[in-house]
Amino acid sequence: MAKALKQPGGVAARVEALVRPAIEALGLRLWDVRYEKEGAEWILRVLIDRDTPMDTDACEAASRAIDPILDEADLISQSYYLEVGSPGLGRRLTRPEHFDAVLGQKIMARLYKANAAGQREVAGILKSFDGAQARLQTDDGEAVVLVEDAASFKLCDDENLFN
Repeated sequence: MAKALKQPGGVAARVEALVRPAIEALGLRLWDVRYEKEGAEWILRVLIDRDTPMDTDACEAASRAIDPILDEADLISQSYYLEVGSPGLGRRLTRPEHFDAVLGQKIMARLYKANAAGQREVAGILKSFDGAQARLQTDDGEAVVLVEDAASFKLCDDENLFN
C-alpha cells in the first residue's frame, strides 16, 4: 500500500501550485497531486481531468509540459518517478471541488467505525457537501456522513462495468 504524504506546504502542495498553470493552459483540470512512497520508490502522481474522456495524448501533453517545470524548480531532493494520468473510475474525493464536481452522482463513504445502523460503508447520491458533512440520498432514505467520521470518499462510477 502506498504511503501518501499530504500536508500543507508539503511536496504535493508545492508541486500543485507550480504545475497548475501549465495544466490549465492545456485546457485540463488538476484533480490531485500525490507524492507517495511505494516500496523503495517515490512516485509523484499528477492526476488530471477534463469534461471529455481522457486519453493518453492528453496525459502525454501534460507530462511534457510539467516535466521541465519540475526539473527547473528542483523541489524534490530524492529520485522519484513522475506519473501523469486520470484519477480514473472510483476516484477518491478529497477536496471540496471534487464533491462539487460529482454532485448528483453516487458516492461511497468508508467509515472509520460502524455507524448506528452497523454499516462501515454508506453509499448514495450526493445531494450536498459543505466541507464538514456530505448529505446522501440512499436506498433507505437520507444519510449524513461527517467528514471526520469518514476514512475516505469515492465516486461509484465503476459499479456496473461487468454486468
